[in-house]
Amino acid sequence: MITYTKPPHPREYRLIFKNVDRVGWDPSIDCYLRDGGYQDLQKAVAMQPGNITAEVKKSGLRGRGGAGFPTGMKWTFIPSNNTQPVYLICNGDESEPGTFKDRYILHQDPHQLIEGMVITAYAVGAHTAYIYLREEFPAAARIMEQAIKEARSRNFVGHNVLGSGFDVEIYVHRGAGAYICGEETGLIESLEGKRPYPRIKPPYFPAALGLYMCPTIVNNVETLCHVKHIIRMGGDAYASLGVARNTGTRILCVSGDVKTPGYFEVEVGKLTLRELLYDLCGGPKDGRSFKAVIPGGSSSKILRCDESFALKYPDGSERQLAFWDIPLDFDTLAACGSMAGSGGVIVIDDSRKMSWVLNNLNAFYAHESCGQCTPCREGSTWMKNISDRIVTGDASPQDLATLESIAYQIDGRTVCAFGEASCWPVEAIIAKFRDELLADTQAANDGKPHNLEANAQRRYLTTCSGGL
Repeated sequence: MITYTKPPHPREYRLIFKNVDRVGWDPSIDCYLRDGGYQDLQKAVAMQPGNITAEVKKSGLRGRGGAGFPTGMKWTFIPSNNTQPVYLICNGDESEPGTFKDRYILHQDPHQLIEGMVITAYAVGAHTAYIYLREEFPAAARIMEQAIKEARSRNFVGHNVLGSGFDVEIYVHRGAGAYICGEETGLIESLEGKRPYPRIKPPYFPAALGLYMCPTIVNNVETLCHVKHIIRMGGDAYASLGVARNTGTRILCVSGDVKTPGYFEVEVGKLTLRELLYDLCGGPKDGRSFKAVIPGGSSSKILRCDESFALKYPDGSERQLAFWDIPLDFDTLAACGSMAGSGGVIVIDDSRKMSWVLNNLNAFYAHESCGQCTPCREGSTWMKNISDRIVTGDASPQDLATLESIAYQIDGRTVCAFGEASCWPVEAIIAKFRDELLADTQAANDGKPHNLEANAQRRYLTTCSGGL
């Protein structure tokens, strides 16, 4: 019988997090083997690579890193006439604010990830794989290095894996801690030793032109772990978990203004926001009420707790859905104007001023812009400066209109999705909390200099005009 230091909620379905915070569990290979570890790899290397991809496609697994793209389909994008080396990259950057799931896997169950990676490498024909970790995960890097060494000593990694004739090496690569390295092409540039400027797509889709301009598959930690379970269960059995088009389990990371924040692994689409926030997280803090939720990490659009949505379906039917009844799946959250993202659920109660929330997000994105695209590089800083003034009471109502205008001029005008990540929170918060933000501005501030430099320029211009 499995016991945990933090008992799972009855609504959880532990698949990827089966061994996280498990009593008597440690990250060693001996512990993993006692629990049946690497049996799925033994099964996989006896299969044809194409059959593994077919099972993953049949499972309906969608990427757990943010975009939710079908994993098996992504693997098939490698050109059929390819003659170059194929690379596999595990994206362990996990830099999205509000997300803290992958590090638990890296710290406590590293061999689950390695097994999933070797199976994936075998399926896509990759003989070299990298685990890209952000610099803020030094313990994870040490644990993964040791786990790879252990796996190599038992012939699960390296030459002729389990006598199959398949060779694969796995390396840990530590990045410098930039948010943009969570974007797959920025990550690839960093892995090549360059400034992590994302590449233009097309033509630089990683499956065709990735690492060293060779076909490359990039999946995140949680996604790769699911692969081993699909091989064990079979694609059809895995697809029976969750709901249609949103299969399997996913890990939700809940932070902010709830009584019991933390991680929860649940079947996709089988839980509503009401059930998550009240049943699993214990409801709001004493004397408070829920105000809004960011459902998929900081870059996803905010949802008010008092709003409802008119959803339209492909057959022409419509449905009214209240915030509390939104199931936590990829498609419904997208239809409601937000996204499931990386599963980072940030909860905001009525003690928070939305101007503070907005400024907090703007400060992060202004700091993390890679600087490649002018709209993002300049616009993210402008948005932060304006929200600074709103928080300090130095903004005018016109500043809010300017802030909104800047956000819409960034949207869709950058090389990668960082532009949208920085401006979507601004667009949504202004649209849904305009009156509250306006209340933090003062008409008397209209036309006032915004900083010492502007004030000096104003004095100079005034002096010059007076002398003409």
